Amino acid sequence: MQRRTRLATAALLTVATLGLAGCTSGGGNNNGGDATKAHGPITIWYSNNEQEVSWGKAMVQAWNSAHPKEKIKGQEVPAGKSTEEVIGAAITAGTTPCLVFNNLPAATGQFQKQGGLVDLSNFPGANNYIESRSGKKVADQYKSSDGDFYQMPWKSNPVMIFYNKDIFAKAGLDPDNPKLSTYADFLDTAKQIVSSGAAKYAIYPSPTSEFFQPNFDFLPLYAAESNGTSIIENDKATIDSQAGLDVATFWKSIYSNNLAGKEPVQSDAFASGTSAMAIVGPWAIPVYKKINWGSVPVPTKNGTSADKTYTFPDAKNIGMYTSCKNQGTAWDVLKFATSKAQDGKLLETTGQMPIRTDLPTTFADYFTKNPAYKEFANQSARTVDDPTGPNTIATLQDLRNFYTKSVISGQGNLKSDLAQAAKKMTSEWNRK
Repeated sequence: MQRRTRLATAALLTVATLGLAGCTSGGGNNNGGDATKAHGPITIWYSNNEQEVSWGKAMVQAWNSAHPKEKIKGQEVPAGKSTEEVIGAAITAGTTPCLVFNNLPAATGQFQKQGGLVDLSNFPGANNYIESRSGKKVADQYKSSDGDFYQMPWKSNPVMIFYNKDIFAKAGLDPDNPKLSTYADFLDTAKQIVSSGAAKYAIYPSPTSEFFQPNFDFLPLYAAESNGTSIIENDKATIDSQAGLDVATFWKSIYSNNLAGKEPVQSDAFASGTSAMAIVGPWAIPVYKKINWGSVPVPTKNGTSADKTYTFPDAKNIGMYTSCKNQGTAWDVLKFATSKAQDGKLLETTGQMPIRTDLPTTFADYFTKNPAYKEFANQSARTVDDPTGPNTIATLQDLRNFYTKSVISGQGNLKSDLAQAAKKMTSEWNRK
């Protein structure tokens, strides 16, 4: 895998199918309304990522020192095949913590359908707080179908193209001014890398069939080519479009010319030098510190300037859960944890981008000291995430099934298969 640990795939699909067996209809509740005003100790979960654990412990300590009667008990998400499976099981059992700082946007609709998530919009001033912090356009994509927020937009890892400058130089390419902005230039560059023997493959996105894989090949380029269009808008799939066809055609060309591997690999292809490029977020900067790398936005058909290019954010958000008895405290903690001060500490500790407006100027000192991250900060303002709905995972799986067969394997007719995939996605998205 060429990216940080995200999900255990089969486990999340289990949540999608089994975890809803005991679900309630609707989007959860606030335990009769009384819990939203209740204050006292709470429990939170945060990711087991080493840097996030450090941030989480420091945040908890800062809160507890100032609120001795409303202390937080913080812990890593309990062990399981995936965070999503653990959360789904905890919802069913009624054992969720008050807050989870690791919610996958694609799973939010599921958890909401289970009745597990508190409607944050019911807290006074919540919508204004969320939209002011994140920016309305970014925040809107994390609303549920009823127009409310069941997740707090928190942090993102907007993906870009990392390229190995030494491999580019070995291939006779300019490592400081790579030609990667248009599909034609990208393909020419990729062919030169492979034909020169500088690397076995130009790029190596994971070719496996899990539902989330489009987030790291099709979706970033689709967001860029469509100028920020979601794959679902107004309850209808949008990929049966010129932008969708152009993106699918581009990737099909990559695979048909053997410029990307078609078989799963256990090692990191970019780290090993097997591939010259990877689609990654800012988490990759410390991971690939031994590589002489550069980064550029994802390509578009005709080339788009960096300040107008969209991509996929690889975000994780914060959810409040209905089993929480002291939701008043939980809401105060949520705001404390997403304050400017704590966002700055999150950035410093993890290198991940708080979902906050004017990020480069808000934390200008950090980006001056860490210039490699500034491109990602600029990119974070232009992202398109997976749509939020109870059937998001199944909808993404329909997209991946099409992509695996028609793009990676090159079977069938791409245009008609894309149209059929869009119909399946629309049907699945609207399934009751």
